[in-house]
Amino acid sequence: MADFISILIFLLVGLIAGWLADIIVPGIAFGLIGDLLVGIIGALIGGFLFSAFGIGIGGLFWSILTALVGAIILLVIVRFIRRT
Repeated sequence: MADFISILIFLLVGLIAGWLADIIVPGIAFGLIGDLLVGIIGALIGGFLFSAFGIGIGGLFWSILTALVGAIILLVIVRFIRRT
């Protein structure tokens, strides 16, 4: 049961981060499923970058912030690639 809750929280964090990144980086709209994927990939990118710089605090807010930063980076890269 705890694994299901963890997965559910991970998906919720990804969805929130993807949705917020979609608002912050205009011009790229992927919809609900796209926002979820952007948030999940953003969580991986943000987690990698923050751990590489030794930044890390536990908690739900920090997880959303980390995923949001990664999602913004991902959307900026996607936007740059689409323009070229």
